[in-house]
Amino acid sequence: MKVLILGSKGRLGSALLRRWSTLSQISEVIALTRTQVDLSDPDAAEAGLSSQSFGAGDVVINCAAATDVDGCERDPETALRINFLTPERLARLCASRGARLVHIGTDYVFDGALDRPYTEEDEPRPLSHYGESKLRGDRAVLAESPLHCVVRVSWVFGPDKSSFVDAIVRRALTNPEAAAVHDKTSSPAYTEDLALWLEQFLKPSLPGGIYHLCNRGTCSWRDYGEYALECAKRHGVPVLTTTVAPLTLADMKTFVAMRPPHTSLDTGKFTRATGITPRPWKEAVEEYFSTWKA
Repeated sequence: MKVLILGSKGRLGSALLRRWSTLSQISEVIALTRTQVDLSDPDAAEAGLSSQSFGAGDVVINCAAATDVDGCERDPETALRINFLTPERLARLCASRGARLVHIGTDYVFDGALDRPYTEEDEPRPLSHYGESKLRGDRAVLAESPLHCVVRVSWVFGPDKSSFVDAIVRRALTNPEAAAVHDKTSSPAYTEDLALWLEQFLKPSLPGGIYHLCNRGTCSWRDYGEYALECAKRHGVPVLTTTVAPLTLADMKTFVAMRPPHTSLDTGKFTRATGITPRPWKEAVEEYFSTWKA
């Protein structure tokens, strides 16, 4: 089996490349960057992927996307090209060759109005151009082949690219005050765990369709940041505080796009299909900060 990783230099793509390069069932891992497959240009992206040698039984995983929520709000046309039009073309190409496309999605396809974790059967209602472009991409990918999968993730963190928890800990190295939004909740997802769980999508026996995938549990940005600071301090990082003051979404005047307030994800479908229960988010954050370097 060949596996082609789009966005191989990103936070998730880097973790996949590192882990999957060691798997015996994969004959070759092909790491593709924006230079080779530029999602902002559907024609060039299709040509770039088409030039690669892959076919039936192989897997293409698309970790690349326009993920700047406010940037997408300012430039919805670019968001549509990267998150919808190009994935549709790539999904069609993969289908024509008998390959599976695993397309990484987002919790931002939901409006955040539910008071429970979202399942794959819940109706998406995006609040932003980012969410809308990702939803259209999800639907376009799935329409091209029953083999294809959309894997929605949320609050991704890991060692290859800075995220929210890295930023709040680094700030606390020099500033005794920290603050984060307390009325927005979701589910963190550790890239080292995602790389392990996503191996299941290399199996042709796993049905195509939508799956939610993240660490278990729900937290607010404030909870998430405060626990990261506590973990960092336990593991010798000289943070000046472990207390995070509460902010509200309404306080965030610099936000351009609306954010859905509550978008934790239910991973029950993945567990039923694979027998794997994701570990709690606190356990993953603790492990991450056990080897963290500023």
